[in-house]
Amino acid sequence: MARREFDVANEVYRAAKAVRIDESSASAVVEQIAEEAPIALVYNGVPHVVVMASPANLEDLALGFSLSEAVIESAAELGGIEIVPEQTGYSIYLSIPPERVAVIAQRRRNMTARTGCGVCGAETIEQAMRDVPKVAGAQRITRQAMASAMKQLPALQTLNAATGATHAAAWANIDGQLRLVREDVGRHNALDKLIGALSAGGIDTAQGFAVITSRASYEMVQKAAMAGIGLLAAVSAPTALAVRIARESSVTLAGFVRGERCMVYADEAHRLTKSEDWKA
Repeated sequence: MARREFDVANEVYRAAKAVRIDESSASAVVEQIAEEAPIALVYNGVPHVVVMASPANLEDLALGFSLSEAVIESAAELGGIEIVPEQTGYSIYLSIPPERVAVIAQRRRNMTARTGCGVCGAETIEQAMRDVPKVAGAQRITRQAMASAMKQLPALQTLNAATGATHAAAWANIDGQLRLVREDVGRHNALDKLIGALSAGGIDTAQGFAVITSRASYEMVQKAAMAGIGLLAAVSAPTALAVRIARESSVTLAGFVRGERCMVYADEAHRLTKSEDWKA
């Protein structure tokens, strides 16, 4: 698969004038503002979807989206990626087997996906609520490992440190050491970028877990399951539908992971250590 880097720092955020106001004064300042750009994904010359995203790690975004949205079944089906700058965004041209184009053409998803939307463009309930595979593997993870991974994450969120406007999705090994971090203005995009980076790097998703800086909505669990990620740890809460999908797909789902405290909502595959090991 041909890959081309196209990440330039000043395309990800830029300076903007603002006025800082407090109880007693107002002053002119210059703030760093996160960029948000339309990213068009075009498969075999056929436009498929436009995603509003941070214009960084676009190859990872394209691959991760293609995998998590079941456009392709594996990275081996992606023949190449070409990123073309447009006047107001980027077009990403992807080469996939013809039979895959026929499948996505039936979805008629030539619609814009907003930053905060994980399934914009789905026209039917069946498209939005597709079947997800059960995630195999049962590597044990401790609360200390999850706590360690979440603790490391803020220092590695360079885009958020500059702008305060982005989410992150990160990959940790079973000991809780972060190995990959991807950021984006949209939480779904951040996770897609992480999934793309994992696939491109040939990383075994049975040998670690993912942490995210957002709530665990059902699309996040769905994407994790599609990528074979067995444990998803979120800094915030899940939705009820996310919990149901996690249980059905054997994704271990933890929320409110803060310090060594968390809430475990689904652990059908028993990836977390036994309950007695969690006692203080």
